[in-house]
Amino acid sequence: MNQSNNIGIPKALAKLQAKCAEIGFNMPSDLYIGTLLKTLITSKPKSRILELGTGIGLSLCWMIDGLDEESQLITLDNDPKLIKIAQGFFGADQRVDIVCADGTQWIKDYQGEDFDLIFADAWPGKYSETEETLNLVRPGGFYVVDDMSTQPNWPDGHQDHVDNLVHYLEGRSDFSMTKMEWSTGIVLMTRKASV
Repeated sequence: MNQSNNIGIPKALAKLQAKCAEIGFNMPSDLYIGTLLKTLITSKPKSRILELGTGIGLSLCWMIDGLDEESQLITLDNDPKLIKIAQGFFGADQRVDIVCADGTQWIKDYQGEDFDLIFADAWPGKYSETEETLNLVRPGGFYVVDDMSTQPNWPDGHQDHVDNLVHYLEGRSDFSMTKMEWSTGIVLMTRKASV
């Protein structure tokens, strides 16, 4: 099997990658996490999706490709320059709400419906406000984090944050968990139905 032979690549991906190079954005999402997110979202028709950490929109383009017409996706980032780029690519899509906000405050203030999938690709929802974020996942819903394998651009001490997060997630009996040494290192969790 050749995992690099990906079919169904989003139309916007090449332009987004070019934009990354143009502005020197050096934290792009991995191609493989994009394919996984698209596949998981496709399994959830009429879904509500949350992305914490829009960045330039690389993961977002895959996620949008997985949405059906009745699904809704909220994506947020605290960088107005990146949000402006994402809005330029995806702002016309009525299924997508692109929000410029502090993730910590947004999570604490959120009062809406729970989500079928949360992709936490920013500090809030991953290394802070983790419990609050997990509590927003519906039964049968997914919580996904990437960059769990050591990355060359990690600052000193970041491995401790990763180890602490994984240890905390391992202790959550209300979720089933799969750790994948694949892509940039993925943790995929599914909330169990209430008994």
